[in-house]
Amino acid sequence: MDTQYTAIVKQKGDWWIGWIEEVPGVNCQEHTREELMDTLRVTLQETIEFNRQDAIASAGSDYEEEKIALSA
Repeated sequence: MDTQYTAIVKQKGDWWIGWIEEVPGVNCQEHTREELMDTLRVTLQETIEFNRQDAIASAGSDYEEEKIALSA
C-alpha cells in the first residue's frame, strides 16, 4: 500500500519552497519545482526512517509493532 502525503509548494523569488503537510519539520527549498519535489521526497523518507528508529530505541525491549490504517 502506498502512503500519500501532501506537499505544500510555492515560488518565492528565485526559490521554490515546500512543506509536507502531515509531517512537521519536513520542509525544503530549491531553485526549481522539480528539484524541490525530489528533495521533499528524500527528506520525508529520511524523516520517517529516523522517527521509526527513534521510536524503536525509545521502546527498548519487549515491544510490539501494529499497523494502523486511516480512513479517508
